[in-house]
Amino acid sequence: MTFRYLECRRAGAVEYLTLNRPEVRNAFNEDVIAELTAWADGVPRDPAPRVVVLAGAGPAFCAGADVAWMAKMRAATEAENLADARALAAMFGAIDRLPLPVVARVHGAALGGGTGLAAVCDIVVASEDAVFGFTEVRLGILPAVISPFAIAKIGVSAAREWMLTGARLPAARAREIGLVHAVVPAARLDDTVDAHVRDLLAGAPGAIAATKALVREVTGRPAHEVVDLTSRAIAAQRVSAEGQEGLGAFLEKRRAGWMP
Repeated sequence: MTFRYLECRRAGAVEYLTLNRPEVRNAFNEDVIAELTAWADGVPRDPAPRVVVLAGAGPAFCAGADVAWMAKMRAATEAENLADARALAAMFGAIDRLPLPVVARVHGAALGGGTGLAAVCDIVVASEDAVFGFTEVRLGILPAVISPFAIAKIGVSAAREWMLTGARLPAARAREIGLVHAVVPAARLDDTVDAHVRDLLAGAPGAIAATKALVREVTGRPAHEVVDLTSRAIAAQRVSAEGQEGLGAFLEKRRAGWMP
């Protein structure tokens, strides 16, 4: 599939997806939202990639909403804004539900929707110069669409502080609240991303997909409510082809067949 604002590159089992609007710091508009949604909808149908690395071209990861897009939606009706917001929510949901792991490579600004984009990634690696922020209230609007994903990642207490103030978070602080998983000098950003990719490729792809789904299903539910779900999940995986191969490789002291 060809995109105008996304650059896709495949290297072995890794899909590199780059937001490619550097002149506006990769800000969202309706076209970017539609392309990201189409990309995310297509990924599960392609068996080749096992890991996605999401990055931004130019000086920033994603600066949030495009100014021209915001001006357009300011003049739109409430019904038009509702349709637009639902499209944005569908985009974040599609990325969040991807069965394969997504690693965000963040540099520069990741503000508003850019912070939301980081929140739906499984692993976020940020350079020391990266800055995050739920800046919507300072524009008189809300971090509404991204809130379910962000709160799941950082928790209610941090969400109240940062969503209400709209202040910008340095990368180190974003790591402290769980939004970011690694903060490194810019020169080490790619090496650190690559290290996470190698770790992910060591896991069985089906097991990783099932684990992502399991995390969503058990989050917020007491253990006694999910005993049957978790028991069935591990029983099914043990007798699956992957489970048999992985356990066999461990017992026979060899590399599993899915490992690079």
